[in-house]
Amino acid sequence: MERFYSRRRKSFKAMDFFLCVLGMVMIFEGVPYFLSPSKMKTWIRQLLTLPDANLRTFGAVLMGVGLMLVYLGRS
Repeated sequence: MERFYSRRRKSFKAMDFFLCVLGMVMIFEGVPYFLSPSKMKTWIRQLLTLPDANLRTFGAVLMGVGLMLVYLGRS
């Protein structure tokens, strides 16, 4: 019975960590909109004019950097 609860406790810790990380991402994503909404609107308009290939490359680079950060943080 003790092993069941210890396994269950680990899964709750993992979920707590996931929710904490998700919350931090939402905070960092929301800061620019909160501090300067008019500049964010201008920046989004400029993003709409970029070709899809550039946006795709930018997204791939961001995912790669994020993956490296997660790897470094977990090791």
